[in-house]
Formats: sequence, C-alpha cells, structure tokens
Amino acid sequence: MKRLFIYSAMTAMLALGTSCSDFLDVKPVGNVSEADFANVTGVEQLLTGMYAKMHDNAYFEATLSNYAYGDVMGGSANKGTTYQDQPDFTSLETYTFTTDNGYLNTKWKKCYNGVFSANNVIKVSDQAKEALSAANGESKDKYTEAIAQARFFRGFWHFEVVKLFGAAVPYVDEVAMQENVNPQVSNVDESGNYIYIWDKIVDDIKYAYDNLPDTWSTDKGRVNKWAAAAMLAKVKMYQSGVYDGKNGNSNHWGEVKSILEDVIANGKDNNGTKYRLADTYEELYTAGESDWTGESVFDIQMAITGTVAETSNINGAWHIGFSGALGTGGWGFYQPSNDLVNSHIVDEKGLPMMDGGYKNIPVLTQLDENKVPHTDLTVYTDPRLDVSTGRFQTPFLDWTVPAIIDGWVRDYSNGGLYLNKKNIPRKADKGSLSITNQTCSTAKNFHLIRYADVLLWYAEALIETGNPQEAGKYINQVRARAAKGYVKAADADNGMVETTSPYVFEDLVDGTKGVNAAANYRIGLYPDSQFATKEKATQALRWERKLEMALEGHRWYDLARWGIIADELNSYLAYEKQYLLKYANSSYNPKWVYLPIPLNEIQKMDGLLVQNENWK
Repeated sequence: MKRLFIYSAMTAMLALGTSCSDFLDVKPVGNVSEADFANVTGVEQLLTGMYAKMHDNAYFEATLSNYAYGDVMGGSANKGTTYQDQPDFTSLETYTFTTDNGYLNTKWKKCYNGVFSANNVIKVSDQAKEALSAANGESKDKYTEAIAQARFFRGFWHFEVVKLFGAAVPYVDEVAMQENVNPQVSNVDESGNYIYIWDKIVDDIKYAYDNLPDTWSTDKGRVNKWAAAAMLAKVKMYQSGVYDGKNGNSNHWGEVKSILEDVIANGKDNNGTKYRLADTYEELYTAGESDWTGESVFDIQMAITGTVAETSNINGAWHIGFSGALGTGGWGFYQPSNDLVNSHIVDEKGLPMMDGGYKNIPVLTQLDENKVPHTDLTVYTDPRLDVSTGRFQTPFLDWTVPAIIDGWVRDYSNGGLYLNKKNIPRKADKGSLSITNQTCSTAKNFHLIRYADVLLWYAEALIETGNPQEAGKYINQVRARAAKGYVKAADADNGMVETTSPYVFEDLVDGTKGVNAAANYRIGLYPDSQFATKEKATQALRWERKLEMALEGHRWYDLARWGIIADELNSYLAYEKQYLLKYANSSYNPKWVYLPIPLNEIQKMDGLLVQNENWK
C-alpha cells in the first residue's frame, strides 16, 4: 500500500498563520509566531504546509492540472457546461480575454502564495539552522534538505508564473520577504528595462538537484533529486526554444540532453523503483498501487481519508457527466475537443495523419435525426483515445456504456459529445480509493511529470543536437507502450501492431466476455524514414506529445514553447467551429506566446510592476 504524503488544511494554516488574498499580501491569523516554528518539528510542519499549496489552487482557474490553460486554451478540450457558465473561462477558450480576466488574476496570486510558503520555510529554517544542521536527514542534514525542498518549490512556483505570463515577472526571495511583509518587487530596472528571472529559477532548482536525496524512505510524496533533475531540464528547454519570456532564445539543449541522460540512467521514484514506462497506458490513470509503477517522476499526491478528499480539483464532479450517470451529480466541464478525438485516427499502417488528413474524415461521433449519438467503430484509431476520452457506445471505465445524451453531456452544442476520462474514479474503487458523492473524487495521484515526458523531452534534445535518428528510438518506445493491453497481433515486418479486440478484454460493465469491439485499434511504429531529417523527426515528436499527454494540461504550453501557437490554434479554430458555433469569430494573436500580467496586480504595485511587452 502506498504511503501518502498527506497534506491537511490545518498544517497549511500553521504556515506562520498566513494567507494571500492579494499579491503577496500577508495577513496574520491567530497568535502563532515565527519563533514557535524555529525548531525541527516546526520546520517539518512548515514543509508540510508548503506541499499543501499544491492543493490550494481554486476550482478551475489555478489548479496545477492547468486544464483551463494547457488543454482548453490549447485546443485539446472545450470548457463544456453552458456558454454562460464561468464567463471568464469562456473568454479564455474563445480567446476573447482581456487583462482584467479573473482567472488570470487568481492564477497569479496562487502561484505567488506558493512562493511565499517556500520562503517561509527558508526564513524559519535559517533561524533554526543549528538544530536542523545537527539532525540527520535522508542523505544530508535536515537543514540542507529543508532548504533544498523549499528552493525547489520556490523555483517551481516562479516557473508556473513564467510559463503563463513571461519571464519578466517579480522574483521574490526570503530576503525581500523579510524586508517587507508585503514586498514591492519590480519587474523592471531603474532604466525601465525588463528583468528576466530565468537564472534565479535555474539556481533554485539546481540547488535542489544537488542536495535532495535520491529517494525518501518515508513521506513518499516529497520531491527527490530526480524530480528536481527533470524539472531543471524542463526549465532549460523553455530557455532554449523560441519562448524565453521575450521570444529570444539561448541554446541549452546540450545541458538538457546531459541532465535527462542522468535521469534515464539513474532516476528512481521514492519506492526505489527505477524509472520506466508503466506496463499499459491505462494503468497510469488507475488509483492505488499503480501510482508507484516507476513512471511517476513528480506527482500531486492524492488521498481519500474518510470524507476528506485531497483532489486538487482535478478529478472531481465538474469533470464528468452532468446529471449523475456515475452515481453522482456532475457539472459538465472539461470535454475533449473534436480535433483531439479525430487526431487519434490512423491510416491502414497504424500511423497518424500528421498532414491534417484526419480533418477530412467526419468526426467520430455523430447525432442521428432523433439526436441519438452514434460512434463510427470502423475507423482505425490509436487506442489512447479510449483512455483519455469517454465516447458513446464505448465503456466509460467500469460504470456503463453511454448511449444517450441526457445524463452525460450538459450542453452538447457548447461542449461537444465527448467526456474527459483520465483520472476519473472507477466504480470498483469506491471506498478507500474514491468518494462517489458530489465531489466524486479519487485517490489517484496527478502526474505533473512522468517518465514518458522524460523520454519525449530527451528525444527532442537529441533532435535539437543533431541526432534525429536516435530520437526515433525514444519516440517509438512511447508509441509501442500505447499498444500494450489492446493488441492481439503484431506484424514484425512493418513494426505495426493491430487489434479488433474490445476496449477491455473483459467487459467490466456486465461482467461478461466482450464480443463487440469498441474500435478498430491499430497502431504502428514510425519507420526510420520519419527520422531522416530534423523537420520530420520534430513532426513526429510533437504529434506524440499531443496524444500521449492529452488532457494532462500541457498542450498550450508546448505550442507556446515551440513558437507555433498561433498557426496551430487558428487551424484548430477553423476545424472546431464546424461543430461548435462559439468559435465562429475567434482567432489567436501571434503575440500571445504568453498572457497578460493581471491588470489588478499592476494597479496595486504603484508603478513597480510593468505589463509584459506583448500586451502593452
């Protein structure tokens, strides 16, 4: 049984008794003083509160799943529900948002609240340095390990800000916090030039990489050396692309490659399991022991304890069908896009239609004249489709097979006909691993970084350093895993695997052996010719990330990092508007490789905080 690093609201409150309602606006709650925490036990409590910030992130706008930004803004999902519900969210998905969007303001505040919590740990650890330094940790003294964890999260939360708002944002350390309880930190120098914070983020996460233990024997949810290494590689990837907060670039691909080689060769999770791909793609989204298969690099830890659910608003009722088909109410948010669904269509060789040919095939689910949905089960599809996406006439986990709109889709004219399926509780998990009431929550951890990420990043680094053929091995490694659990035959001659078997071998809905295929699954490995040039290898790499990481909050960020966001999203809009009229007048501005610093935060900073240049 996995040991959860469980975070409580009480411990979060103990983090110096503070909260942030405005940008770094700290107000005391109760009579707890810093001195009360300046000891080994107190610092451990502050560390627990720091980790708790991964859950303290609002319903939609600031969750670390980043589905509002990564998936909905990235074209992998529609907001769902009705057009009028959550108007700030609607403006994000239709690209009509302005600098006063409330979602952006909340995301900004929650990230800096995380920064503040990390700085609390650093500041109080310095006060308790003598006692902490004398106490043994996992691999070093407790002082060094506390600082390493705190600096990881300080870098992590600043990076969350940078990914969305650009690199010219305030960097707040424990010194600034000590000098002023509500520090006024500018993002420009005395001459009005932007101050970019990449180096400070790198320094924080590099310190964590150098000083964290390989594994933690207790409290398995703590970040270890290898998670820090993967995060460091990710930061340097951003620095190396066309995106570095200002559309300049600096080449760190050699460093990225070297770091990821270390992770691939030596990395392991806190169970001591060497990093590897989970046996099946579906296994990644099942609660329980599957959280520790070796693929988890950096997770948000989830727990179900009695009636308490730590779900980080990732897998609750707002992400499932509307009126209770799963034994609970639902809000009807987060519906996979038509584009994402049809992107899973493959040709007779099991290869994706990267030339856009999938757009010439009717969307897989259609309504007949009686508004009864029907899914085309004859089209060849990548099996990952039915792991990420709930479709009509296809088993929805072990709950049922949806056959009618009512009870499943709140407003199909606004969100489409598909449902999110990843990280949703299974009926069999009810009890210790899920709560099927209004929260409809699961103890399934949420993967912020997993080993498939590492392999695809490494492939990208190989491409960028002049070795696309070698990159193909790692891309095909991820692609081959997608076939496991769904295939019955393999053709060694062309590297293609194929099945006409049901989605699940045993029909979990009624307990009988399945007889009808949910789809004609077919998946082929890319031929060597796909990796003959940098351009073709890059095309395959980007496609695999689109499918492998679907509905995990990455798509918009990837497109921005690659510098192709406007072309891809305007192409997406041209396709999606055929099915959803809300996109009829939408377009994506090429300048929007990052979003505007919230107007409210600029106004509160009395001229110290300047809007990023693409939104002036």
